[in-house]
Amino acid sequence: MGGWAIAVHGGAGVDPNLPLERQEQAKQLLTRCLNLGISALRSSRPAIDVVELVVRELESDPLFNSGRGSALTEKGTVEMEASIMDGQGRRCGAVSGITNVKNPVSLARLVMDKSPHSYLAFAGAEEFARQQGVEMVDNEYFITEENVGMLKLAKEANTILFDYRIPATGLDTCSGVVESPLQMNGLAIRVYAPETVGCVVVDCEGRCAAATSTGGLMNKMTGRIGDSPLIGAGTYACDVCAVSCTGEGEAIIRGTLAREVAAVMEYKGLDLQEAVDYVVRERLDQGKAGLIAVSNKGQVAYGFNCVGMFRGCASEDGFTEVGIWQ
Repeated sequence: MGGWAIAVHGGAGVDPNLPLERQEQAKQLLTRCLNLGISALRSSRPAIDVVELVVRELESDPLFNSGRGSALTEKGTVEMEASIMDGQGRRCGAVSGITNVKNPVSLARLVMDKSPHSYLAFAGAEEFARQQGVEMVDNEYFITEENVGMLKLAKEANTILFDYRIPATGLDTCSGVVESPLQMNGLAIRVYAPETVGCVVVDCEGRCAAATSTGGLMNKMTGRIGDSPLIGAGTYACDVCAVSCTGEGEAIIRGTLAREVAAVMEYKGLDLQEAVDYVVRERLDQGKAGLIAVSNKGQVAYGFNCVGMFRGCASEDGFTEVGIWQ
């Protein structure tokens, strides 16, 4: 074992002209969440507790696309999803179609710990939440004025908004609107909101865990489910590593991206960064995505094939990094 390590992300696919103020806000949030996780690890909290703690913090801040501040569906509502996985025994829990649970990642944890199932969705998931006494809020809690405006822009636009959070007043100076269409499963989509959040941790005992949470795509079809709640696609943890993905969900699902990192470590003998690089290069086809990962040896790694990824990482040996670009 090589000590603890942690990584957090706030999404892959960042407009290269994102305003500096927005960049600084993102870095401050990532730093705060990273420090929260580091403090918990130094207090000997287990990895599974730390990933839940950090993702709850990300869900509670409206800056990224999870919890409060989630992207809106085509009907102007919020449908969230999350998953969590403990590398010990590969226990997992996931939820989709969440509209009233304040912290979806904690509901996913309860599915793992308190139900006989691994995945609950929509009305069944929220009924389980009420049974467990989870904090519930009105759907309006998750909706921000900025996102209402961005949804309107999305519905009117014939082009893609890569970062749907760029203020409308700044569109003349930011490259959030581009001419070339992005496609998913061969179909053009208008707005791509990749700002999923996630956290991966290996604790001082070598236990790995991962958690991922998102509001999905801005202007998505009602009922759409992405990669974030799918174990092996958006989230995976085992006794070797833990992985959380972000980006084009449909491509991540097709490539079973998170599990692939563990697989090439197990079967090809690659180390963590080699495995991350290989999977990003070989398993995304034409998709755009990124991921963060830790290994049971205390290594931390990340990779992405798009313009940028909001991320922060640290390890017990003193390494710390918070960044957006390559």
